[in-house]
Formats: sequence, structure tokens, C-alpha cells
Amino acid sequence: MKIPEILEIPQFENPFVLWTLILLVPYIAWYAIWGKKSWATLKVSSVTPLKKAARGLYRYLQHIPFVLRCLVFALVILALARPRSSKIFEATSVEGVDIMLVMDISTSMLAQDFKPDRLNASKDIAIEFVSQRTTDRIGLTVFAGESFIQCPPTTDRSTLINLIAKVQTGLITDGTAIGNGLATAVSRLRDSDAKSKVVILMTDGVNNSGNVTPQTAGEVAQLFRIRVYTIGIGSNGSAPYPVPTPYGVQTVQQPVEIDEALLKDIASQTGGQYFRATDNTKLIEIYSQINEMEKTKNLIDSFPVYKEEFLIYALAAFCILMLEILIRLFVLRRIP
Repeated sequence: MKIPEILEIPQFENPFVLWTLILLVPYIAWYAIWGKKSWATLKVSSVTPLKKAARGLYRYLQHIPFVLRCLVFALVILALARPRSSKIFEATSVEGVDIMLVMDISTSMLAQDFKPDRLNASKDIAIEFVSQRTTDRIGLTVFAGESFIQCPPTTDRSTLINLIAKVQTGLITDGTAIGNGLATAVSRLRDSDAKSKVVILMTDGVNNSGNVTPQTAGEVAQLFRIRVYTIGIGSNGSAPYPVPTPYGVQTVQQPVEIDEALLKDIASQTGGQYFRATDNTKLIEIYSQINEMEKTKNLIDSFPVYKEEFLIYALAAFCILMLEILIRLFVLRRIP
């Protein structure tokens, strides 16, 4: 939703420079008191006949160079103060949710029952999900044997997408610490002031490491009113898995073990939902369902957008200076 403009406010980046305009006061005073002495004079016996003569246009034109010089000085000072136009955009209600993606990056995510594998399929579909949620703050937590925040909740889509694309296995100790991953995401969302806070947890295994149990992490999520959507990733039965051997990498079939009971319990406890993704298409459908379910109202604060305006003042000063020079050379020429 586009935020409408409501006000344009001029501002200066260096407002202290404007104090230099005070120098115009003594300059104007000098011109008013002593400036006439610099004009050409002619001695006559009496000025009585001249008083009756009408004052010509030239008498007033001779002050124009002074006025123009004052304008040039003022415009140069304004340009040095770096004027900027600021458009204030009004706050407006838009669809928005605070979301933490929690992604399993254990080596089992290299299984090839998804194309090209579970991890890359999860990354691609997560990126598509992020690109569709244009008004949400979304972050990323990754976990294996331990967990860390790859990206805090942000509205910077390009940065988040780049960080998701860089996720790979081997970044941390191998294992499946589901409790740690969920607890890390909950800890990041608990202080959020959003009305709706959501965790999307993706894993393909069974909790086997970490110092926080998944049940405890689920209870904390429930305490802070954070809904957890859990996704079990893996085909039914077994899946092809690349294994390094002395003869190179070979693909072997390994059983798929997902603790569905645990994931269902966490989702039910927090008001979320459990999904099972057995291939790329099913994972896309799951994200689409979550995308439709998680919509609420958030308030975006008003914010300014600045545009530099100093060039306008500088060009105006240059044009007025050229005009003042032309007037002195061709209109108010003095005879030596």
C-alpha cells in the first residue's frame, strides 16, 4: 500500500551558516549612510532649478546593483546551508506481521528427495514467501547442533533475501537442536510490539542436541503469545542422501525420521498448525496457506524523505550576479 504525502517542509543541513546573513545589516547601513559618497558628483552654483526637475527612472535604477548584490550574498549563504525539502508521509494502517523463519541447516537437509535438495528447496520457497510479504518484518534463525540469528526482523527485503540465499550446512556444529532454534526465535520476538507474532519452524529430523527442550521453548512461545507453525520436511519412508566415500560422493537411501508428534504438539500448544512437506510442490502450498492465514493490521509510522535543494539557490545566485554585472556594464555605465 502506498503511503500518501501530506506535507513538504524546508530544512537546512547546516543551519548555523544562516547566521552569516547578519552581515547584510551593516552592509545595508553603510550603503544608506555613506554609499552616496561613492557616486559621481558635479559642482554647480545652485541646485534650485534642479529641484523642480522630475526625478527620472535612472535615479531609481542606480540602486538595483546594490539590491542584486544583497540577493546574491543571501542566496549563496542559503546554498551553503544545504537546504533540503522534506516530504512527511502520513501514518497508515497496512497488513503486517512480525515473523521469524527458523530453518534447519543440519547435514540431513542435503537429502535429495526435494529438488535440488531439502535445504535449497527450503531457501528458494522461503525467499518467494518473503518477497510476497511486503509489509511484514521478517527475520531468520538457523539451527543445527546450536542456533543463532542470521537476520533480525526487518522490512529490508533485499538484505534478508541475500542472507537466506547464503545459508548453508556446516556453518555450526551438526545436530538437530529444535528447542534451541525455537527458543532463539522466541527470544527475538518476545519484545516486539506487533499484534501478531509468528514463528515458522522447518526441520527434517528429531531433536537430539541443545540445552533447551522443544517443549520448554513451546511453553515460552505460548507465554508470549507467539504462534508457531511447524513444518516437517522429508518424503515418506526413505530419501536419497549424498555420502562422501573414498571413491567420491555416492547417493544412498536413508530413512526419514521426523518427530511429528513433537511438532504437532508445539503447533497446537501455541495456536499454530503442523504441516508435512514431502516435496517442493507441497512445501509451496504450505507457505501459501500460512501466507493467507497470517494477516493483521499494523501501523506504519510517518517518516520524512529528503531532497537536496542547494543547486537551485546556487544557480539563482549565479544568474542574479550575471544580471548585476550586465546592468552595471550596459545600463548604468559610468564615464571615467
